[in-house]
Amino acid sequence: MKVYIESYGCTFNKADGQIIAGKLQENDIDIVDSVDEADVIIVNTCYVKLPTENKVTYRIQKLQEEFPDKKIIVGGCMVEIDPEKLDKVAPNSSWIGPHQLNKSADVVGATYCGEIVRESGFSKESKVNVPKRMDDSLIHIIQICEGCLGACTFCCTRFARGPLNSYPIADIKEEARKAIENGACEIQLTAQDTAAFGRDSGEKLSDLIKEIANLDGDFRIRVGMMHPKNVLNDVDEIIDAMKHPKVYNFIHLPVQSGSDKVLADMRRGHTIGQYLDIVSKFKKEIPDLTLAVDIIVGYPTENDEDFNLTVDLLEKIKPSLIHLSKYQHRKGAISSALTEVPHEVMKKRSKFLSDIKSKITEEENKCLVNSHQRVLVIEKGSKGGFIAKTDSYIPVIVDNVNLGTFVDVNITEATATYLKSELL
Repeated sequence: MKVYIESYGCTFNKADGQIIAGKLQENDIDIVDSVDEADVIIVNTCYVKLPTENKVTYRIQKLQEEFPDKKIIVGGCMVEIDPEKLDKVAPNSSWIGPHQLNKSADVVGATYCGEIVRESGFSKESKVNVPKRMDDSLIHIIQICEGCLGACTFCCTRFARGPLNSYPIADIKEEARKAIENGACEIQLTAQDTAAFGRDSGEKLSDLIKEIANLDGDFRIRVGMMHPKNVLNDVDEIIDAMKHPKVYNFIHLPVQSGSDKVLADMRRGHTIGQYLDIVSKFKKEIPDLTLAVDIIVGYPTENDEDFNLTVDLLEKIKPSLIHLSKYQHRKGAISSALTEVPHEVMKKRSKFLSDIKSKITEEENKCLVNSHQRVLVIEKGSKGGFIAKTDSYIPVIVDNVNLGTFVDVNITEATATYLKSELL
């Protein structure tokens, strides 16, 4: 039996796909790299945004049309968030919910034999130290917890991932140690909210970072998205942990809006003043910090004044990475009961922020031209050369190097999204 797996969405969901593949391999089921070779196709869905929903829905439909004789299994967030739509789109498909990955081999085996098996619902089973089929031996993803403590009105992902479930530091540290011994040079700690880690178990993100950073080996740690309201609980200790030389000088700190009124409507649980305090503390203690932010453009209660406050915020904090999303209703989200901002207004605001985004990020990167950087080479470039990361997690194009090595480069050119360099 041969299985092909497609995973969509975030790093966390990518890791879920690796666990599914690991469970199958553990049961002597072959994983193949093309749909044509497969007997069974698994589509591991993301459902965070409407464009992604449309993409995975279209893909499932297309696979059924093109490969009517192949069995299809749907996994990921769509299973929990929108089972009604999924049943209409793929009535003959089996399901593997994101909390049921340990049943992957059973679902695949039964589906291959002609049964329709649908495993969904929540569990507290750990996703650490389980079999995984890694796509990349250099980059190792570890899910440190699943679920969140939030109640954001625009979010549907929380309905799929459930309440917070943190995994023990000792287990996470052991997986990291094995990965480093096996050649991993970048450890990615991922979660729906890494800053919530341990709030249910009495442990702390800052302690987790320190434990992994003190492992033997030459590697880097990337800490995933942190919700500002939970950073506030441990901000000084998190900063202290992230000052370790093995931790990238990088934080992903979504703010979503520059307006306190809109933040309250979103039920974000923090104010702009608190957000600025966090950013100020990080930048003071980690001068080369790369700040990544998320912005939702056109939340239903956002007016022109609110939007202008978001513009002012971006001009003030000058993030190195800005992820923009146009607001769209999501299945089950509280804000879906509100009237959307007119499309033309949303389009105009999004275009305005996109222009600001390009200007800010290019200016930030241009400051690095002619600087010397020690970079970690982590992957081959799609158009030749190699992609490396600075200590601040900024992508750098470099030639004539070996994967998994640290090299010294001079930055020769900057764009809004990456740097170019020459070897020293």
